[in-house]
Amino acid sequence: MRAIAVRQFGGPEVLELCDMPEPEIRPGHVRLRTRLAGVNFADIHLREGTYPAPMPCPFIPGNEVLGTSEDGRRFVALGRGGGYAEIVSAHKKIAFEVPDTVGDHDAIALMLQGNTAWHLLHTDLRLTAGDTVLIPAAAGGVGSLAVQLAKRVGAKVVAMAGTEDKRQIATDLGADAVVDSSTSDDLTKRIVDAAGGHVTAALEMTGGDVFHATLDALTPRGRLSVFGAVTGANGLVPITQLVAGSKSVTGFWLPSLYPSRTHLNESMNALFTAVADGWLKPLHGRSYRLGQARQAHHDLAARLTTGKTVLDLDS
Repeated sequence: MRAIAVRQFGGPEVLELCDMPEPEIRPGHVRLRTRLAGVNFADIHLREGTYPAPMPCPFIPGNEVLGTSEDGRRFVALGRGGGYAEIVSAHKKIAFEVPDTVGDHDAIALMLQGNTAWHLLHTDLRLTAGDTVLIPAAAGGVGSLAVQLAKRVGAKVVAMAGTEDKRQIATDLGADAVVDSSTSDDLTKRIVDAAGGHVTAALEMTGGDVFHATLDALTPRGRLSVFGAVTGANGLVPITQLVAGSKSVTGFWLPSLYPSRTHLNESMNALFTAVADGWLKPLHGRSYRLGQARQAHHDLAARLTTGKTVLDLDS
């Protein structure tokens, strides 16, 4: 089968299109012929060797796929690598049959990023209609879904994005206010002003100055859910600030829910229903051929993409 291999950690250039043996289909797994493979920041961290659960080289990246089983049914599935390949062995506990009412590109957007957005808001932050929530990268895969899900709850949404076009996308998705995130200058003030002085909950995935500006913007007893650090910038959480403002900071990583089938069953059923009912509209991004994996990684890291970025193995 054709696949993308990583034989050493590094930049996009280490992504190598090659022929590889098909994976062994172990008990409890289903064999899928891949149609779409999601491209995510987690794949970039895996490729660089900076992922929280690193994989030893050589490996095939890609933690989510949409594919067809041998009896012709469509599934979306999560995994630990292996997705950038024509054939995937998916564990049945984290593979979900796609209803006829949901298209391929919508389904793949719901798998990793939809579940992440859902559980950030509902499981971690426990968002309510009384909240004002800050959502970063609001034209991206997680952010664009989080804007819609938060509005469905009834919360006020303040969206951040780095370009005028992306801020317009966030507005079109229902954001009540938008903030330019292309510079960290006066970011806290601009967030608070956009929110009308009251930010009770926030998502964060950038790190560094943006993390601290977001934490500063929270009202007393505000909640911050961190689900990444794409800048790679680490730093200490200021304990005195947490105590003085009674603020809370939690971390979230979707694979921590994989052992609990109940959590993912709940969110997948809700997300499939929301798309079928028409109020949740995944933002389709650019599709790349399998041999364009390097370009896909480059564009995602350079913030040149919006919505769900995929490798299309049927093209």
